[in-house]
Amino acid sequence: MATSKIMKCIRVSEFGGPSVLKLCSDVPVPTPGQKQVLIRVHACGVNPVETYIRAGTYGRLPSLPYTPGTDVAGVVQAVGGGVSFLQKGDRVFTTATETGGYAEFTIASEGSVHKLPDSLAYKQGAAIAIPYFTAHRALFHKGHARAGETVLIHGASGGVGIAACQLARAFGLKVLGTAGTPEGMKLVLNNGAHAVYNHREKDYLDKIQEATDGQGINVIIEMLSNVNLSNDLKLLSVGGRVLIVGSRGPIEINPRDTMAKESSIIGVSLFNSSKEDKAETAAVLYAGMEAGWLKPVVGQEYTLDKAAQAHEDIISNPGASGKMVLIM
Repeated sequence: MATSKIMKCIRVSEFGGPSVLKLCSDVPVPTPGQKQVLIRVHACGVNPVETYIRAGTYGRLPSLPYTPGTDVAGVVQAVGGGVSFLQKGDRVFTTATETGGYAEFTIASEGSVHKLPDSLAYKQGAAIAIPYFTAHRALFHKGHARAGETVLIHGASGGVGIAACQLARAFGLKVLGTAGTPEGMKLVLNNGAHAVYNHREKDYLDKIQEATDGQGINVIIEMLSNVNLSNDLKLLSVGGRVLIVGSRGPIEINPRDTMAKESSIIGVSLFNSSKEDKAETAAVLYAGMEAGWLKPVVGQEYTLDKAAQAHEDIISNPGASGKMVLIM
């Protein structure tokens, strides 16, 4: 079919609240340049980081106006010069885009586009990039998690949490998770956790400590550090590591809690991944898709015109369950 010349997309012309996400319906469809591909977007993941960028509170901000979104899944519509691994008609997902993913079409450089197996739907494809690349980086590149160790995934029912459960289980770790709702807890158990705890219960930390026979947790993947970090340090084993994936403010900790155990607090940022890191993660994830253990769980779905609502919900919704996506 002939590609239309104009498309719908979300544009942000000023930093601020969710209402700055404006739907435009007369934006020219971009043209792929050297080593770039044009993708007809079927679905785009919504990530917390996109709300921080939109609010203007993030460390690196795009120049205005811009279209948010990095994690799209769709079909290659056209390829630019020098593209060797992709062709028109390929089902793909991306880890980055050049022109933004909250759109009917987007441009991505060939290096950030990966083939999507037929076994996964487009909306699942849109739930891979940031969640699974972050989970793999946190667990293995930064946390050096090893088979036989115990991992606690704090906030295991969201996009990164479910990815971390599936990855850790596939690589032979003992997987404990926390969630805040009965649905979230069930989801965590269904996606690789050996045990799950409700972080709204008073004594849940004692239960986790008991589950390790007093040995402590080797690796903690932490989505809400400003609430949990001080407790995390007390849960760790000797030589334990807390990986900071998310935080929404400051927290007071006692550094002494790290001394006796020689434990580590390690920040995780996908932005710092080397080319080699990304290639390794992509290979691991593709193997997981082929083997069948990598199965993204899609949560709430929104149409493009409801992007502002999605941004409100991803921050205010207390019980995450799966990955939030926009459907084009």
